[in-house]
Amino acid sequence: MSQQNQFTDADVEVLERQTVFQGFFKMARLRLRHRLFAGGWSKPIVRELFERDACVGVLLYDPQRSLVGLTEQFRIGVLGARQSPWLFEVVAGMAEPDEDLEDVARREIWEEAGIRAGELIPICDYWTSPGGSSERMYLFCALVDLSNAGGLYGLDHESEDIRLHVLPEDQVFEWFDKGRYNNAATTISLMWLRTNRQRFL
Repeated sequence: MSQQNQFTDADVEVLERQTVFQGFFKMARLRLRHRLFAGGWSKPIVRELFERDACVGVLLYDPQRSLVGLTEQFRIGVLGARQSPWLFEVVAGMAEPDEDLEDVARREIWEEAGIRAGELIPICDYWTSPGGSSERMYLFCALVDLSNAGGLYGLDHESEDIRLHVLPEDQVFEWFDKGRYNNAATTISLMWLRTNRQRFL
């Protein structure tokens, strides 16, 4: 039997908060305490928090032609990990505060794939790394025509260099089974597509 969470934000007391870094990203340091499952309060603890607004990821899918669109670009977090730091991913981007998530999705599809998107189907949302980041990812599937898609995209002023690959669905899932996609947004989106693609036939 499922249970609701016992605690809420009201069960956390922030004793001190300061910004320790402000650049392309923002890092805060919090001193806080929280209620304990056994009762009472924890001792004060210090945690760094990587602060980031909501992000949107979009899987490009052409059900009429059984095609999938994936981007490829350099990711600094993979540098030095004994694999190529150029990853295959779903289209993705950060939302501005209070920006409509579907508007973000459509903007990113245009910037990264040159496609005007129509229908967007929500997949799920999740916290990317809640132990130290406030980032929340919202995933969608965009039903699009990929017959003439592909090429190089990205915004020069953001130093983006993005290649859009249009791949047969069977090849995408073959690569999936071989572990070629090793980032959460792409993996979750393709798992969803494998389970739900029959509904688009």
